[in-house]
Amino acid sequence: MPKCPNCNKEVYFAERVSSLGKDWHRPCLRCEKCKKTLSAGSHAEHAGKPYCHNPCYSALFGPGGFGRGGAESHKY
Repeated sequence: MPKCPNCNKEVYFAERVSSLGKDWHRPCLRCEKCKKTLSAGSHAEHAGKPYCHNPCYSALFGPGGFGRGGAESHKY
């Protein structure tokens, strides 16, 4: 039986969500920054951890560290 990477408990078939090559409990698949529950396949990944596409992933790892480019990401 696979273990959830977040809570380290067994993941049964009926409660399984597969993402990032691992099996998770649905409520355990959360953004590392804001803790929002994510859907499998509709999130970003960095170093094996799930993140919201926007704003969390963009703010942490995007160009300039913030926003979607353009004036928002310019460093003054």
